[in-house]
Amino acid sequence: MGGWAIAVHGGAGVDPNLPQERQEEAKQLLTRCLNLGIAALRANLPAIDVVELVVRELESDPLFNSGRGSALTEKGTVEMEASIMDGPRRRCGAVSGLTTVKNPVSLARLVMDKSPHSYLAFSGAEEFARQQGVDVVDNEYFITQENVGMLKLAKEANSILFDYRIPTHGLETCSAGAAADNQLMMNGLPISVYAPETVGCVVVDSQGRCAAATSTGGLMNKRTGRIGDSPLIGSGTYACDLCAVSCTGEGEAIIRATLARDVAAVMEYKGLGLQEAVNFVIKERLDEGQAGLIAVSRNGEVVCGFNANGMFRGCATEDGFMEVGIWE
Repeated sequence: MGGWAIAVHGGAGVDPNLPQERQEEAKQLLTRCLNLGIAALRANLPAIDVVELVVRELESDPLFNSGRGSALTEKGTVEMEASIMDGPRRRCGAVSGLTTVKNPVSLARLVMDKSPHSYLAFSGAEEFARQQGVDVVDNEYFITQENVGMLKLAKEANSILFDYRIPTHGLETCSAGAAADNQLMMNGLPISVYAPETVGCVVVDSQGRCAAATSTGGLMNKRTGRIGDSPLIGSGTYACDLCAVSCTGEGEAIIRATLARDVAAVMEYKGLGLQEAVNFVIKERLDEGQAGLIAVSRNGEVVCGFNANGMFRGCATEDGFMEVGIWE
């Protein structure tokens, strides 16, 4: 065993113009969450408990796109999703379409532990939340004024758009049909600014048990009922006896690539190490998509990989290594 390791992310695809103070805020939150996880690992909490604890903290802070501060649908509402997976027995739980559940990751954990199912969505997931007695709040709790303003811009640009922290000049060149050279596309449709700040955590504990959890509000101006990669086991989240992976970025591309599972698969079937496996899937599996991921192995390794221009991330290992960063 190589000791415990932990990584957190707050999304891939960061605008180079992100103001310095916003970058610092993000780094402070990532550091706080890492320290929370480190303390839990030192107290010998199992990996599955640590990933839930850390992602709950990220959901409770409006900075990134999960829980409070989630991106808004075309109707101005919030529909959240999350998943969690316990590597040793490949147990998992996932939820989508949540509108009142304060901590989606914890409901995903309850689906795993307290239901015969792996995935519950929309009204069924909300009903299950009430039966389980989890914290529920009005949809208004999740909505920030910045995101309300961002949705308005997205509608004006006729686009899926994200990130209120980025200067919005130049959006007019990105409306549908515009021939902008730097146009980003998703499934053939233009996206003005794409920074889907999904959050996630992966952990291997001192017993070599791996776990992963991912949570998101999805895309600004998304269609109601859209489901991304974050709650899909094997796409946004995966954990087994070898490793744990949480992904972020262009959900549709991550789904097509079954990105998280592919990291484990090339380790299993090609015999690659964690770093090689991450490099391989980022390079070979994403086609035109922009994404990133964090991963740990049962040997205590931790790796972050992305092909976007940045990823909010932090990682730490038992031997004292700790790093928080945004850019390459």
